[in-house]
Amino acid sequence: MSVAEALLPRCHFPPPGSPVTCGVSGGADSLALLVLAVEAGCTVTAVHVDHGLREGSGVEAGLVADVAASLGAGFRPVTVHVEEGGDVEARCRAARLAALGPEAALGHTLDDRAETLLLNLMRGTGLNGLTALRPGPRHPILELRRGETVALCAGHNLEPFRDPSNADPRFRRNRVRGEVIPLLNDVALRDVAAVLARTAGVLADDADLLDTLAEGLDPTDARALAAAPTALATRAVRRLLQPAADSELHPPDRATVARVLAVAGGAAVACDVGRGWSVRRSAQRLELVGPGS
Repeated sequence: MSVAEALLPRCHFPPPGSPVTCGVSGGADSLALLVLAVEAGCTVTAVHVDHGLREGSGVEAGLVADVAASLGAGFRPVTVHVEEGGDVEARCRAARLAALGPEAALGHTLDDRAETLLLNLMRGTGLNGLTALRPGPRHPILELRRGETVALCAGHNLEPFRDPSNADPRFRRNRVRGEVIPLLNDVALRDVAAVLARTAGVLADDADLLDTLAEGLDPTDARALAAAPTALATRAVRRLLQPAADSELHPPDRATVARVLAVAGGAAVACDVGRGWSVRRSAQRLELVGPGS
């Protein structure tokens, strides 16, 4: 049995013949994603996104194009423009995800899930933030370990590109990966990434239950919102505010939700929810009002 055949049962690809777009940077995780998608029988297109921040970044696109061609997959290069400056990592990620689109498969692994949980915890988050990515068509190799993607590439004689920015201590994720998790492993005397990923899965089940319960709550009904448990009311308000959200990656924060719940409870008749949007109460109904209205 090949390495790919051994790993596929733990992957979450659609049925054979389904079209799949894979975001492929040229690193081990994304190359493994590409190989496994092809092995799963999908009709695969590899998309490489060049942020234009490094000289010679076109070499990575050439590597991905060559691997895609060798596997019988399609290839499409995309160039985005991200300026150097503050929060460049987050801006690159946002530009990359926008270029790939919401349906593209990404090469995140179990190790990424553990790192994301810790990063969200340090930033401050609620239950949904602690679910930290989920297995499925968007993250089909999320149950695999980073070491397994490296082994898969070696088994296919692929030489992954090593992005020097992945070792840059300016980026918090790199320090979590290279310093925090190894220290936690040493303190706990166990593989902490596996424990964190398992915890994220348990929390995801709880979050799904709360989301299901919150679907029965009308977010425009001020009385119902004010009377509901906070966990359900919060989810209903976030559903109401979805058109005003910056993106799926940045749902309304807790302070914004609290302002809306104050309006629902009668402490105010209206509140700002950001980006020119507001929520107003009239005759015990809440209305989301767009910019300029």
